[in-house]
Amino acid sequence: MPKNKRMFKLAATLLSASLLFACTNETTENQSSTTATSDTVVAEQMTSLVNDVVTYTDEDEYTDWQDENPFEVELNGDSAEFASSAAIIFEDNVLTIKAGGTYVFTGNLDDGQIVVDSEDKKTVRLVLNGVEINSSENSAIYIKDAEKAVISLADGTENSISDSANYIMDDSTEDELDAAIFSKSDLTINGSGQLTVTGNYNDGIASKDELKVTGGDIQVTAVDDGLKGRDLVAIKAGAFVIEAGGDGIKSTNDEDATKGSIALEGGTFDITSGNDAIQAETDLVVTDGTYTILAGGGSPETIKEAGDAAPGTAVETEVVEDTESTKGLKAGGAIDVSGGIFTIDSLDDAVNSNSDITIAGGQWEIATGEDGVHADDSLVITSGELTVTRSYEGLEGNFITIDDGTIDVTATDDGINVSDGTTVTTGPPVEVEEADKVEIGEGGEPVLTINGGFITVDGLGDGLDANGSIVMTGGTVLVEGPTRTMDGSIDYDNGFDLTGGLIIAAGSTGMVQATSEETAQESVVMTFPEIQEAGTIVHLQDSEGTTIATYAPSREFSAIFISTPDLEIGASYTLSSGGTSSAEETEGLYEDGGYEGGTELLDFTITEPVTWLNEDGITEASVENPGGGAGGAAGGGGMPPEAGALPPDMPEMDEETEQKVQEIRDQQMAGTITEEQAQEQLAELGIEMPTRPVQ
Repeated sequence: MPKNKRMFKLAATLLSASLLFACTNETTENQSSTTATSDTVVAEQMTSLVNDVVTYTDEDEYTDWQDENPFEVELNGDSAEFASSAAIIFEDNVLTIKAGGTYVFTGNLDDGQIVVDSEDKKTVRLVLNGVEINSSENSAIYIKDAEKAVISLADGTENSISDSANYIMDDSTEDELDAAIFSKSDLTINGSGQLTVTGNYNDGIASKDELKVTGGDIQVTAVDDGLKGRDLVAIKAGAFVIEAGGDGIKSTNDEDATKGSIALEGGTFDITSGNDAIQAETDLVVTDGTYTILAGGGSPETIKEAGDAAPGTAVETEVVEDTESTKGLKAGGAIDVSGGIFTIDSLDDAVNSNSDITIAGGQWEIATGEDGVHADDSLVITSGELTVTRSYEGLEGNFITIDDGTIDVTATDDGINVSDGTTVTTGPPVEVEEADKVEIGEGGEPVLTINGGFITVDGLGDGLDANGSIVMTGGTVLVEGPTRTMDGSIDYDNGFDLTGGLIIAAGSTGMVQATSEETAQESVVMTFPEIQEAGTIVHLQDSEGTTIATYAPSREFSAIFISTPDLEIGASYTLSSGGTSSAEETEGLYEDGGYEGGTELLDFTITEPVTWLNEDGITEASVENPGGGAGGAAGGGGMPPEAGALPPDMPEMDEETEQKVQEIRDQQMAGTITEEQAQEQLAELGIEMPTRPVQ
């Protein structure tokens, strides 16, 4: 069974655990018990995944080599001293080990090489007990033939290994040598000593089979890759500082779906890479560790923004092999993470999988020039603290499911985007015909599912963007949407089924959407005649004065969508704006009480699942309005009739002038002209357009 399919079982198990929690959280005791059960399930599943990938033996752990009857080898620049009984040959500054056993090295080899060419089926253990080995011809340590090789770093020692910038190899069969420490057999590094490796030719440490590390203070500087294993890279513990012109840590087996994985269970990692920091050919499993990553020079000073492509341009995407991939964590298969501390600054995606991603824990701080977390198929988040401080798109996948966790996303385009990745269209969307509508999730359409968590989104494009559908059953979602008219704080093509949780989304009026008409939980949408200043409080309370929601968007806005389980059909409410609140505030959301000094805008009674409001009171949604788009047509909740229409306070004008003004407004909403350009064209007609109030 391909491992990316096996790893998806973790996501399925975590989803089952979250559903169990949702069904049994009637009391605090039940919540605690179920949370413990969920944590146990995660731990057990991750242990199973790691065990599927890597098996450690006693030889992989560091032991006291003095008890192993070792052969002592003293290096003296251009000579070596060792017992005559040792299976060692020293010739032309090349020390060759011909049999299994433990060999302890001290001293320095100024221009030479250690070669392991064992003729038996025993493990060869090299104990570096304070050595410096430099080679001017090729690899400084070369494991040519061994059942298994172990390099042990003796406690309290400093060891240095470096190779030549230009390799000289007489035997054409050895032209694969490309690292300062190179092994054709399984290689393990253990101990607590220090190892400094300089790969002047290509890689730092490389194995043609498995590479395992269970300890050590390891510093690698390499022209290309830092640590590389063909079949596996597995790290249990250690401290790593890696500076690589290529990839920091890498597995390469692309011929066997059961190999080519990376398993990281602990350690501290400071990785600076020209390309990917950690790149698994198949699957990547992380259970713990601290990771400070700078990939491709980090996120650029200026990140491209939504709408950079020409409006209305459809871009057919094609799958091409990355020539210069500069991602933080990357896998050709699944990525599963249950813990760890991650600080990632990458030019390309911070976390990227060609398959599925499951985040079941960890603390994340991400800055990237592309996507924060991108999965070609499914992205499941069940726990953890995830902050995306800079990105083009924050979270992206074909299916995204958020069960729990604290998520804060900032993006210059879409904050959270579900898409199958085949076509990206900018500009006004096309209307979806009634016959083309499908049930949510039908036919593998992209779906964003939110079951819990505390989620904040700051998107200059769409806040929540579903090229399919949205399903929300719980949690808290706060969306700071776009100010430009061609994007919306909520954007979906097929439907938005809301049955629980609190969601508030503020942004522009041009593409504003609400939930589907048939949704179970009531919602309110207010569109303002003027753009509201950043920090303006919107306060909603019922007829008894009980607070329903108090929220202050951090950016200017002209529309706001509010839905909580407290809204009821038949109940009356008052909407106010401005004023202050003395209540505790989190990401602009205030707790109950403490609101005062605002202006009452409307008193209204809810009679439908979605209530549309403007300054005159309740209005009706329309799917026929200009700019309604696919979401309005398919979702049913639609958009307000004034979207794209002329503001009510426009001065009187003749029919010809009104038509010209409308055309200018339509162009601005479509993104083909800027607001400033629209103002200039209107001024030529003698029309002054309502605009942002003076700050």
